[in-house]
Amino acid sequence: MNYPAAVPTPDPSILIIEDDPAVNDLVASQLRRHGYQTEQCFDGRKGLSRALGQHFSLILLDVLLPKLDGFELLNQLRCQRDTPVIMLTACGAEEDRISGFRCGADDYLPKPFNLTELTLRIEAVLRRRPSGADRANAASVRLLRFQNLQLDLSGQVASVGVTELPLTPMEFRLLALLLETPGEVISKPVLYQSLMGRPFSRYDRSIDMHISKLRRKLTNAGFNGEHINTVHGQGYRIQ
Repeated sequence: MNYPAAVPTPDPSILIIEDDPAVNDLVASQLRRHGYQTEQCFDGRKGLSRALGQHFSLILLDVLLPKLDGFELLNQLRCQRDTPVIMLTACGAEEDRISGFRCGADDYLPKPFNLTELTLRIEAVLRRRPSGADRANAASVRLLRFQNLQLDLSGQVASVGVTELPLTPMEFRLLALLLETPGEVISKPVLYQSLMGRPFSRYDRSIDMHISKLRRKLTNAGFNGEHINTVHGQGYRIQ
């Protein structure tokens, strides 16, 4: 199917793809009160066309949609766009959440949801993944700093003062994710999907192992590794 050429829209703009008119209107009203521009779609096929035809800051995507479900929509979207996506899933539908992350979702929110939490989730995702002009501006910024810790993203070099850190590629990417949003908790599902491309399992300790090794290397280089906090039941942050 041919879709129209992409036409830029001013940021921040959010596309809401939700087939329940009451929920869709309620969310749109909430977001407009917080300064966002909104576009509303009520089925998956029109939602995909709109998502590919315009540049949005973020997409809110329901799973159960007529004509094209949320997972297939996201699969097709990811072939052409990296627009941040928050999926809206039925409460307790663990398989939906796992499938969403596997398809490339940035976050999920179970229904029924609190509108304040929704707004905070949107703000958190946009901080992690700026879009539009923000991404273009950020491309020229190649350094991340926290106290005497520095990451050179272009050269893939991490250092504490003048001491270079012997990080593995996985440790470097993990540290970069934490430094991009200092003070903000990054959940384990997000870390697993972003770093390993697979859903989180509570029996999988891979990220815990990488965090432990990263703390040790930071401490040995003169940076307090305990700045990387474990937030029990949630994830990790650096502060």
